[in-house]
This record gives sequence, C-alpha cells and structure tokens, in this order.
Amino acid sequence: MASGGDLSLTILGFLHERPMHGYELKARLAGLSGHLRPVSDGALYPAIARLEGKGLVERHEEAGAAAARRQVLTITSAGREELLRRLREPADLDISDQGRFFALLTFLSALPDPADQAAVLRRRLAFLEAPASFFYEGGRPVRARDEPDPYRRGMLVVARAASHAEQDWLRQRLDELSATPPRP
Repeated sequence: MASGGDLSLTILGFLHERPMHGYELKARLAGLSGHLRPVSDGALYPAIARLEGKGLVERHEEAGAAAARRQVLTITSAGREELLRRLREPADLDISDQGRFFALLTFLSALPDPADQAAVLRRRLAFLEAPASFFYEGGRPVRARDEPDPYRRGMLVVARAASHAEQDWLRQRLDELSATPPRP
C-alpha cells in the first residue's frame, strides 16, 4: 500500500465501513497488508490530509477513553461517491497489480449492483487469462518446463498455481453473481 492510489482507496474503504480515528485506521491498514507493505505515519497522515483537502474525508473531535480527546475521521458523501467510482471503474494498474487488486477486492461488496462487481471481476479474469511470464525469450513467455534455472522455474510454477486458483475463484464468483438480482 505504499502507492498513493492504494492507500487512498483503502482509507476510503475502511471509513465507508465506519468512522474511526487515525490509530484505529492505521491498525486496520496494517491488518490488511502491513506484513507486506507497512504504512508509516509519514504516508498515512498526508494521505488523510489530501483526502480532507478534496472534501472526501472529514475530521471531528470526540472524547477519548481517558481525558484526551481524539480525532475521528468520517467519509463524506463525496468520499462515498469517489469510493464507488473507483470500485466501479478501477484503473488498469488496480486490475493488473495483485496488491492493488486485493485492496480493491476488500471493498468490492460496497458496490450495490452485482453487475458492477462482475464487470470488475471479468477484467481481472481477462488479465489473468492473457499469456504472461516473468521471463521472455524471443518475445514469448518462458514456460516453467522450458526454464533450466530451478529458482526461476519455481517462480513460474508458483505463479501459475496461484493464477489458476484465482481464476477458478473468479469464475465461481462470477457464476454466483450472475444468479444474484441487483439490490434496490
């Protein structure tokens, strides 16, 4: 979540669920991906300030558990609209980058229309179905069976297995969504 796009989407997503103070928000972010990409105060609080500056997030004071007051963050209606827009129309990088896609997936249920959810999942599935590799030779992806280096071959085998598992899940979820009527 080091990139600004991921962090903004994730902040809006968590605040869509409920208002929270910065420390709680940071804990939720760490729970989501902190083991992979920790979010520092130097990234989090400027991102919150940018969202406030755009009118997407508001801050107000509440009494704390002790004598100290605390700042509570709340998503605005404009913030909700922005979150839904970004979920409905994710950037190509939000589809192709696994970390960014997982951040998107975390909040995809916020989209009320199953058809909108399905459109995002279809984009990810199309991306995963396209031939790709970490290594290319002669402009073509190198297959695991053709890779002589055991570590590179391992990368290819693991990536292929993960991709197949994700594709299976995406197809299953798309089938479920096709049977779901839109929410009113």
